[in-house]
Amino acid sequence: MNRSPYTSVLFLSLAISLSSCLKQHDDIPPVLPPGSGNATFNWPAIADTAEKSLDYFWSASGKYYLSSNTANDWAQYWPNAHALDVLVDAYLRNPSTTLKSQMNDLLSGVRAKNGGTFINYYYDDMEWMALATLRAYSATNDARFKGVCDTLWDEIKKGWSTSLGGGIWWRKDNPSKNTPSNMPAAILAARRFRAFNNAEDLQWAQQIYAWERTTLYDNTSGLVYDNIDKDGNKNTDWKFTYNQGTFLGAGLELYKSTGNSQYLSDALQAADFTLNSGFLTSGGILKDEGGGDGGLFKGVFVRYFTRLIQDATFDPSKKANYVNFLRANGESLWSKATNKGNLLFGSAWDKAPGGSTDLTVQLSGIMLVEALAELKKSQLF
Repeated sequence: MNRSPYTSVLFLSLAISLSSCLKQHDDIPPVLPPGSGNATFNWPAIADTAEKSLDYFWSASGKYYLSSNTANDWAQYWPNAHALDVLVDAYLRNPSTTLKSQMNDLLSGVRAKNGGTFINYYYDDMEWMALATLRAYSATNDARFKGVCDTLWDEIKKGWSTSLGGGIWWRKDNPSKNTPSNMPAAILAARRFRAFNNAEDLQWAQQIYAWERTTLYDNTSGLVYDNIDKDGNKNTDWKFTYNQGTFLGAGLELYKSTGNSQYLSDALQAADFTLNSGFLTSGGILKDEGGGDGGLFKGVFVRYFTRLIQDATFDPSKKANYVNFLRANGESLWSKATNKGNLLFGSAWDKAPGGSTDLTVQLSGIMLVEALAELKKSQLF
């Protein structure tokens, strides 16, 4: 992440022409008053429409996504990596040559904008691109995506040091080590182990996770701390959905890779803290974490929380509660926090949005409706 997690968005007047394909569709369910008992939500159709909203953010000349639907500047490296991940979501539901071309175009645009390389100053940014390209490779079998992932993984491992007991630095000037630079790396390493059967990748995943659990995890509550600076000062105040999501995602991936139930227990504890502590939700809805970098935090949580629901076996009543939590968030987003005129989402999933939205905020909304489309397909509700 290149900016403060508290970066906010200034809502501007919308002065763009809206494509007719993004107007409210007949197959999109109506918004009915809360508690009416009559609302239905066609999540695959909603996800299709939400994906189309990315056209508002696309730079056709630069082949990358812009920072907002009213901006001319690119959204930076890591949000574009998440945009690639979202395109993979759409591709997995409805494979098409158009989507695959868009994915390749985006990769070319990011590389050009990043100085002709995928190597970046921030280790966490590279981890997000590596995760997205690994998923793109798995979905398409296009070796270009694997090549990018391999290059980035080699670079990411250089960020590990024995300072502070281990861990990967946040960026290359080594100011701190944090959850954002370590848990995505653990997810990546575990997934690479299962994809390519390289035992060294599993060792990396385990050692990164072990450092995080010892250094930046409260195993009595399930809270995941954000960072520890180079002098050993630990930040225990920041509480972000992003950190909870990446930690539980790493625990899940290691559980899938090893069968060790402690990893799954950790993942469930981190999930329960998110839902039940009162720090990260309000009225059962994930809290507003603003625009800029913070706009992506809820989406990151939702992505890995959904994988926990889908990929792990645990107490059925707990799983049902998790599904109901996501449904409540999705229904609130669609009913209260979506500008239906142009399919823009708000950063608060229980309040009406304005006419301008950061790409990060839009991506989180898309991740949520994609998650619900997936859960519906799996008949989990």
